[in-house]
Amino acid sequence: MSSFEYVAGGDSAIVALQYSFVPSGFSYLVDASRARAAGRALFDAVYGRWASLPVDRRPQLYVFGESLGSFGAEAAFSGEADLRNRTSGALFVGPPNFNALHTEFRDDRDPGSREVEPVYRDGRTVRFSTDVAAGAPPVAAPWAGSRTLILQHPSDPITWWSPRLLFSRPDWLAEPRGRDVLPSMTWLPIVTFWQVTLDMPAAAEVPEGHGHRYTAESVDAWALLLRPPDWTPERADQLRAIVAPR
Repeated sequence: MSSFEYVAGGDSAIVALQYSFVPSGFSYLVDASRARAAGRALFDAVYGRWASLPVDRRPQLYVFGESLGSFGAEAAFSGEADLRNRTSGALFVGPPNFNALHTEFRDDRDPGSREVEPVYRDGRTVRFSTDVAAGAPPVAAPWAGSRTLILQHPSDPITWWSPRLLFSRPDWLAEPRGRDVLPSMTWLPIVTFWQVTLDMPAAAEVPEGHGHRYTAESVDAWALLLRPPDWTPERADQLRAIVAPR
């Protein structure tokens, strides 16, 4: 969120809600419905206040969620059109495999695009990126109006873990591997499930841009969504040094 405030030049207000007293992983196992209910309640309250303002005084309205937080944030929306109609944009980072909208956009991806970096309906509203500094495909296509960006690393076990790994080979291991997944990695019944499962506890203990670590990339992500007119590569480098020092 520091990146959001810096890129917005401090002209911002953030509303957040704690959805559980326990860590995200336990919250999912014990009662994932709390995160879903919290996400809906938070957005509905903010949107109701926002909608009550005169049209010429309404600020831009963005949604953010990371990891299980993206699961809750997604829950406020029914699909692509709802995101486009009720927000200025959204950023979902490191989404778990069970996120409803993430799954819908990924599974209904355009033919020829990979599961690891899907293209959904020509990228008109929703786009995925595994390396946001390189853009969000289809990079050359126009991206007007509300933008929803989903960041997911090919090596993030939080995003790719699923019980289906036990007995079904996923597309991300049937297609050409993502940029930071070893070409030698393959799918084996049961074995791959436990391999990804055991990777999860240390998913954030990796270099920036890999696993479940997205801090530095939040700079380019928010710049892509907010589109500040005076943004430069030099400013991006300065901000990355602040939010994710080596």
